[in-house]
Parts: sequence; structure tokens; C-alpha cells
Amino acid sequence: MLQPLPSLRLQIGAPPVLRKVDRLSCVRYASARYSVPTRLIGASVAMVLDHGAVCLVEPSTGMIVAEHKLAAPGSASILDAHYDGPRPAPHRGPRPRTGTEQQFCALGTDAEAFLIGAAAIGNTRLGSELEVLLGLGAAHGTDAVTAALRRAVAFRRLRAADVRSILAAGAGTPQPRTAGDALILDLPVAPTRSLDAYTVIPTADGGVTS
Repeated sequence: MLQPLPSLRLQIGAPPVLRKVDRLSCVRYASARYSVPTRLIGASVAMVLDHGAVCLVEPSTGMIVAEHKLAAPGSASILDAHYDGPRPAPHRGPRPRTGTEQQFCALGTDAEAFLIGAAAIGNTRLGSELEVLLGLGAAHGTDAVTAALRRAVAFRRLRAADVRSILAAGAGTPQPRTAGDALILDLPVAPTRSLDAYTVIPTADGGVTS
């Protein structure tokens, strides 16, 4: 059978190794993973090792499609540019399950932050307290309750009784704010005298003068 003719090009260093790009747009070498552009999923790329670097070459064009530092076994070298930007951050918001939790989270981000904080401190009566908070919303209005929830989260007062106390205090409570800019004033310059002006000199009649 016919075999491909050997290349007459001088081979320097280790010969390239072909690897198939998996569905995660990565290739594996020496128990490490290296990313390539997503358009190459399912294709094969040539891996060339060069002084601690890994060059991934597209065989059909001879172009370098990715360059990585040699990774340790079991690790991965991933470049966000190969995936059209960084991965979206995972959603850490609450996942309401009961109808009460869904109604409470519908109040907005302040309610979600309160729910997350209350769960973090281990509030075991959270289910019944949410019903109390919904009742406070019906009595005081949604705007007042969401403002109270925002203040409760800021001061880590994460129980229904705390929100009730904030509502009872009304709108006259102080609202902490971040420090502003330094206050610079143009003050008048006071006249000054030297220390010699305060020297005490005795006189002939026994008095003193300055």
C-alpha cells in the first residue's frame, strides 16, 4: 500500500502530537487540559512543545491557534478569549420553593438579600417569620417594608421582630452614609509675633515691661 512520502523539512525538537478537540473545546496532554477556539470542536490540532510552552497548531493552515504554558498534570489552562469572553458568574440568589417564599422574593432584591442573610445566620423560624413580614407589608405598604428590609440587612438585624422595630421607629431614624469629601475653607490669616515680643525686661522702679 502507498504511504505518504516523508517530509524533507528539517525537524527540530520533539515531533508534534495530534489531539482531537473535545466538546468543551479542550485538548488533553500529559493529564492536563488546554483550551482552543470553539470553532475547532471536533477537529484535530497538532501540539508542539517548545521550552515549557504548548503551541496548538491547525494542521490544515499551519496557523497557531492557541499558546499555553505547560500545565501540571491534573490541572487546566483555559483562556476566556477562546469562549467569546469570560464565563458568566453563577447565580447566588435564593431559590424560593414555597408560595410564601415566592411572594416574599417578589418584593425585590432587598427581600432576597434579607432571605439569604436570615438563612446564613441559621434562623430556624424563617418560614413563619416570612408570613409575619408579608403581613407587615400589607399593613405598612410595600415601599415601607422594602426600606425596612434594606436597613435590616445593612445592620444585620435579620428577624421579623427587628423589621417590626424599624417600621415602628418611622422615618426619623438616622441614615448612615459613606464619608464625603474633605471640607476645605479659606480662613483669614491671623497676625503673628516673634518670641522676642514676649520677653520680660525689669525696669528701674521695680516693674517689668515687655
